[in-house]
Amino acid sequence: MAIPRSTVDQILKEGEDHQCTEPYETCVRIRAMADLPTRFGEYQVVAFTSCTDSKEHAAFVHGDVFDRAEVPVRLHSECLTGDAIGSLRCDCRDQLIESLGRIGRMERGLVLYLRQEGRGIGFVNKIRAYQLQDAGFDTVQANEVLGFRPDERDYGVAAHMLRALHVRSIQILTNNPAKVADLERHGVSIIGRIPVAVPPNEVNREYLETKQRKMGHLLDLEQFDDLVGYPPAEATK
Repeated sequence: MAIPRSTVDQILKEGEDHQCTEPYETCVRIRAMADLPTRFGEYQVVAFTSCTDSKEHAAFVHGDVFDRAEVPVRLHSECLTGDAIGSLRCDCRDQLIESLGRIGRMERGLVLYLRQEGRGIGFVNKIRAYQLQDAGFDTVQANEVLGFRPDERDYGVAAHMLRALHVRSIQILTNNPAKVADLERHGVSIIGRIPVAVPPNEVNREYLETKQRKMGHLLDLEQFDDLVGYPPAEATK
């Protein structure tokens, strides 16, 4: 069951009236909400704008998450090359599809789509990092050569989005312990972690091993050893 119309009206009214009164690092406001049937199930889409930098973010909501606890949530940072083009250099598209499909089969849950391209360094710098990786640097080294940390993302926006939807606590779909820690720093109650296991391909195996070894991502790549070299189904179409 989706968020009821009366509750949608309440959420939209709260977004219209919202003014940050606490010293949050960032502030977002709900601007619009609509039904969104998808190939992964029935969703509602919620459009947010940031009051601090005018970026637009989205929540894709399955079922009624309003004022609910233990809601399964995936935080997904924008990846144009992976999400839209199907790049094999990363696992972003595979994780997004896996998360949407899994949540679509649950009673409720949501995917927050955050405009933090390239682990927060932006699209141009992400492609510059790819250039460095083509020259032999790994994903962490490339960011550092460009003057960035391995991961520049901040999840204050996500925490505020969850508050705007009155989500009381979450089960987070992630392999990244830093994401858990940052959300908790922003006041999100996390009661559990759900791994997002997707097989590597012949291109991104080294990239994923670097995230596991240098960034602490909780990946069990060995379970997919027999599948390495077999591209995602979509890549064969």
